[in-house]
Amino acid sequence: MTSADFPHHADTGLLSPVQAGTAVEALTSDAACVRALLAAEAALARAQVSLGLAPAGVAEAISRAATAPGRFDPYDLAVRARAGANPVIALVHDLTAAVAEADPGAAAYVHRGATSQDILDTAMMTISAQAVDHLLTDLARVAGGLGRLARAHRDTTMAGRTLTQHAVPTTFGLKAAGWRSLVLDAHDRLTAVRSALPAQLGGAAGTLAAFHAYAEAEDGDEPRADGPFGEDVGLRLCAAFARETGLAEPALPWHVLRTPVAELGGALALASGALGKIAADVLVLSRTEIGEVTEGTGGTSSAMPHKANPARATLIAGAARRVPALTGVLYACLVAEDERPSGAWHAEWPTLRDALRTVGGMAATAADLVAGLRVHPDRMRGNLGATHGQLTAERLVAALAPLAGRAEARAAVTRAGDQATREAVGLPDSLSADPAVTRLLTSAQLHALADPSAYHGSAAALVDRALRRPDPAPEGEQPAQGAP
Repeated sequence: MTSADFPHHADTGLLSPVQAGTAVEALTSDAACVRALLAAEAALARAQVSLGLAPAGVAEAISRAATAPGRFDPYDLAVRARAGANPVIALVHDLTAAVAEADPGAAAYVHRGATSQDILDTAMMTISAQAVDHLLTDLARVAGGLGRLARAHRDTTMAGRTLTQHAVPTTFGLKAAGWRSLVLDAHDRLTAVRSALPAQLGGAAGTLAAFHAYAEAEDGDEPRADGPFGEDVGLRLCAAFARETGLAEPALPWHVLRTPVAELGGALALASGALGKIAADVLVLSRTEIGEVTEGTGGTSSAMPHKANPARATLIAGAARRVPALTGVLYACLVAEDERPSGAWHAEWPTLRDALRTVGGMAATAADLVAGLRVHPDRMRGNLGATHGQLTAERLVAALAPLAGRAEARAAVTRAGDQATREAVGLPDSLSADPAVTRLLTSAQLHALADPSAYHGSAAALVDRALRRPDPAPEGEQPAQGAP
């Protein structure tokens, strides 16, 4: 059987709904990849024209052909890419033919001096830059929403949970401030990586030799180390190409120096983990028996009409489990042999795109999740009594220790805690029945010490300090302080 036996359809995201319909999905489509490849070819032509390495009309002719609608079919290029192991070869053939139809002389300058990896790497960095820009916008939306939640619930008492069990009281504001801190860390890391995404230009083996050869041929001079234009022509062309693409200028061709891709993968993994943490907590807190938060609009069930599933958190949590594996592939691709790798480079393309799409979808979904999240302080208060006052056992031990000794204080609270659990009575009531304790503290004092809302520690101060970290500023605006 061949591909002709199967109808071809575009990937619609059916099995990855977290990314379906998002801006990042559109920016990383096959059609978008083809446009980025063609844009890289046009940028190379403009760069060569700017240095006098090609006639003035060449760039316009190549750019015009590269933007001709309907000329370059992604699926046709994909099938033909099997012959040369990358789609650039077929694309250059088609672009050259398109240019030749209008300007035969300009056709000789298509892809001149470059290698396939120059064009594909540059295109992937262009796509990545555009995708990360949208991702950063959505992360800023998430951070802004979490900041509002942290302020609103700065003093909302809830049970802190460790190893799945009630531990000591905390506040929902502190939890939201922690989520926000992770998101801001991810935003900062991605911002730094985004600013450094480089163009790629090295020629066949990273020496830029072909550009020297063409420059010498154009100038008619004898070969010389600095080229016919004074400063090294390869370095000048790299700088011009980077300017034309809007990407950073690399210090070296990075055909086998894959730091840019690995760094991007790491930043995406950090963002995935930050968003995944939010989703994991929302999934726990929205369990029926806990009910401390719910999504603004819950998902439905195909079988059970009463259900309102935490669909957004579910999508984010599922995606968060995939991204570390994708990042692992990108890190593995650092092991790239020789001056051009076979296999390592090729493994990056779908992996990086999948990571961009997945994290982009997570961020867009998380922005909606946070904006609509409903917090239920009444359920939080109700759940505080699940352990019959033992959330404040630590505080009671601390209060009794100076009066009875730490060992005896701990033993007394442990005995009372066992009774509270066994008889379903409050811990302070159980302690009040112990004469050894009531000789030291009154029942009123014990009940006051057992109030969860009075045992937040530095939670409020921590929230205030966390909110002093500014939200990411929208483009063209100054950062706004997060503190109330």
